[in-house]
Amino acid sequence: MKKRSFLLWLLFILAAAGSLHAQQKDSSKVRLLGIDSIKRVKVTDTAIHKKHSPHKAAIRSAVLPGWGQAYNRKYWKIPLVYTALGINAAVFSYNLKEYRKIRFAYLTLVNNDTANFKNVAQELKPFLDAGDTYSLKNYRAEFRKNIDYSVLFFLLFWGLNVIDATVDAHLKEFDISDQLSMKIKPNFNAMPNTIGLSFVFTIGKNHTNRITSLR
Repeated sequence: MKKRSFLLWLLFILAAAGSLHAQQKDSSKVRLLGIDSIKRVKVTDTAIHKKHSPHKAAIRSAVLPGWGQAYNRKYWKIPLVYTALGINAAVFSYNLKEYRKIRFAYLTLVNNDTANFKNVAQELKPFLDAGDTYSLKNYRAEFRKNIDYSVLFFLLFWGLNVIDATVDAHLKEFDISDQLSMKIKPNFNAMPNTIGLSFVFTIGKNHTNRITSLR
């Protein structure tokens, strides 16, 4: 009888030890899984909420027009940026070319450099034949002013490209998710015994609703 009781106690102790060991292994697995899941959540959360930098967008657009728009993923704006800058560059090139032709004709006429009369642009030769230095001087001043304007507008559009990229980068930080909502519902106020409408604004899941009543 004692022998049988001893065997039963021995089996009970062995079973309890085995069960305890299994529970310890399971709990260690749970802890490891919990740590791993926390790490994954942190990594995912960091990746999702990685800040979109307006400073980076501004610097990139200043270095290369359209680069900031690409950083903001507003790819459709890049052709607009280069169209605006390209038109100004073409206008600048045209004005510079005409200015140089007129200046050469003016200096040729003022210095009476007859050897270079043949090198003057064909459309400007009538001014040389007439000795009209006044008109050539005015044309030269006009194209010089156009050059300055084209440079000014080129720099202006370059600056607008930087501002656009910076503003877009700032707007990416605003919450425009589905958690933002507005509802209109009837409201009854017991104190003045009146009925009105309430505008309920919900911002996020954990934010308190703001209610404004109109009567």
